[in-house]
Amino acid sequence: MELPMKIKTKTKKFHRKKHKMKKIFNIQTLVILIIIFLPSLSHAQPSNVPGNPDSAPIDGGLSLLIAGGVGYGAKKIREKRKK
Repeated sequence: MELPMKIKTKTKKFHRKKHKMKKIFNIQTLVILIIIFLPSLSHAQPSNVPGNPDSAPIDGGLSLLIAGGVGYGAKKIREKRKK
C-alpha cells in the first residue's frame, strides 16, 4: 500500500530537518571539544625575566587581538546608532 503524497512530502521534510539538526549538533560538539582541549595543548614560552618565573610576556599578538576587538565593538555601536 502506497502512502498519500501529502504524507510522503511531510516525512521527507521531517527527515531533512532531522539530518540538518544532527549536522548542527555535530559541529557544535566539535567546536566545544576544540575549545576545551586546545588550551591544554598550548603552553607559554619559558620566561627569562628575573623575579616571577611564572610570568609570560604580552606580545604584539595579544595587543592586536584586543585592538581588533575594540575596533569591532566600535563598528557595531556605530551601526546600531545609524538604525
